[in-house]
Amino acid sequence: MGKLLCFPKCRFGRVFGWLQIMLGVLVIIVSISTLSRFYEAGFFLNKDDICRHFYSPIDNYEFIDFRSLKARVDEVLDKMESLQEKLESTLQRMDNIPKLEYKKFLKNEVIKPLYDAHIALRQIRMPRIDENDNTTLKEDPLINTFVIEEIRKYITPKENRVGKINIYGTEKIYNTVGHACVLMKKELEEYMDYEIGSYCKDDWILGQKLMINGCDPLPRRRCLTRASKLSLKPYPINESLWRIPEGRNVRWSNYQCRNFECLSSKNPKRGYSKCTGCFEMDKEKLKWVTNSSLPIDFTIKDVLGIKPGEMRIGLDFGFGTGTFAARMREENVTIVSTALNLGAPFNEMIALRGLVPLYVTLNQRLPFFDNTMDLIHTTGFMDGWIDLQLLDFILFDWDRVLRPGGLLWIDRFFCKRKDLDDYMYMFLQFRYRKHKWAIAPKSKDEVFLSALLEKPPRTL
Repeated sequence: MGKLLCFPKCRFGRVFGWLQIMLGVLVIIVSISTLSRFYEAGFFLNKDDICRHFYSPIDNYEFIDFRSLKARVDEVLDKMESLQEKLESTLQRMDNIPKLEYKKFLKNEVIKPLYDAHIALRQIRMPRIDENDNTTLKEDPLINTFVIEEIRKYITPKENRVGKINIYGTEKIYNTVGHACVLMKKELEEYMDYEIGSYCKDDWILGQKLMINGCDPLPRRRCLTRASKLSLKPYPINESLWRIPEGRNVRWSNYQCRNFECLSSKNPKRGYSKCTGCFEMDKEKLKWVTNSSLPIDFTIKDVLGIKPGEMRIGLDFGFGTGTFAARMREENVTIVSTALNLGAPFNEMIALRGLVPLYVTLNQRLPFFDNTMDLIHTTGFMDGWIDLQLLDFILFDWDRVLRPGGLLWIDRFFCKRKDLDDYMYMFLQFRYRKHKWAIAPKSKDEVFLSALLEKPPRTL
C-alpha cells in the first residue's frame, strides 16, 4: 500500500526534476546568448568604444562647439527679450503715439528686430555628417561664433566646384583667421560689417588693432579701399629713394599729422615715438654708410664684403621708412621691409620711395619658403621688452627662411644689463658662425648688442 502511494509522488518528483534541468539549460542558453549580444554591442570595450557602438551619428556630439552654439541661441533670446520689453513699455503709452510715429516704431523697433532674430536663428549652423566617417557629426570651425554674415561666409569651407581634388590636394579651401579673433569678436564684427562692393569704412586703425592683439591674419574683405582724393604720380625711382614723397598721395585722416613736414623729430606732437628722424632724409642718408666711433655700428659695405656677390635678397625686420632697403638697393640687393603704421604712414612712405613694404606683425609666420633669404636684418623693433619664448619662436622662423650661408644681422639690439646673458643665449643657440660681435653701453642699466652671424649648412 505504501509503495502504491509513493509511486505517483516519485513520478511527480522526477518530472519536476527534469523540468528544473530543462529550465536550467534554457537559462544557460539565454545567458550565453545575452552575453554574446552584450559583447557585440560593446559592453566589454572601453568607454569610447561603447559610445561608438550604442550611440547613433545623431547622438555623437564630439565635434560640436556647444559653447558657441549656446552663445548664438542666447543672443537670439536676448534680442527677443529686449523686443518684448520695448513692446510692453510702448503699449503703456500707445494712446499718445501719433499714427506716423507708430508706423515708424513698428518698422524700426518691431519688424527689424524680429527679422534680425529670425536671421540669427537661421544662421545657427548645425553640424553635418562627414562623408568619410558616418559615426561622427562635425561642425565647421567657428561657424556659430560670429553673427555678421560676411565673417561666416569667409570662414565657411569653399568646396571645389568640379568635385575633384584641387592643386593643393584638398577638396575644400578653409579661409583662416587668427585664433584671438574669437576674443575680439565685437571688434572683428565691426570690421567686417560693410556693404559688399561699396567703399570700405576708413577703419584701418581698427584692423591694425586686431592684428597687433593677435587677430592675425585678418579676413579678406569684399569692399573697395579708399585712396587719397588728391593722388599724384610718384617721383621717378632714382629720385624717390632720397626725397620726401608728395604728401597728397597719403590719406592723413587717421594720423595726428596732416603732412610729412609735421613728422619732423622736432615736433613733439607728431603722433609717434619710435624711429626718431625717420622722415628726415638728411638724417636717414647717414645710416649704415658713415663710420661711427661705436663698435656696434656696422656699415653696409663691411657686411657685404664678408660675402661678396652672395647677397641678393633679404628681409629688414624692423621699424622704419625703408632706408636700409634704399641703401641696399644701391648695392643691387633687394630688401623687403616690414612695417606697421604706428602713428605715422610708414608703409606709404616705404612704397612711395619705390621699395617693398610688408605689413606684418610679430604674431605671424613669415610668408617666405624655407632656405630662401640671403640676409635678415633687424633693428629698432625688438629689444628688451620682448618675451624670451616669443623671441625663440621668431628666431626659429628666421632660421627657417635664411638659407645656409645666409647672414643674420642683429643691429643695435638693446636690453637691461642683467638680461644680457639670457638674450645672448637666444642668439647663440643656433651655433651660427660669428663674423662680428660687439657690446656697448646704452645707459647705466642698459647695453647695446650688435652681431653678424652666418647660418651653418646643416646638411643631412
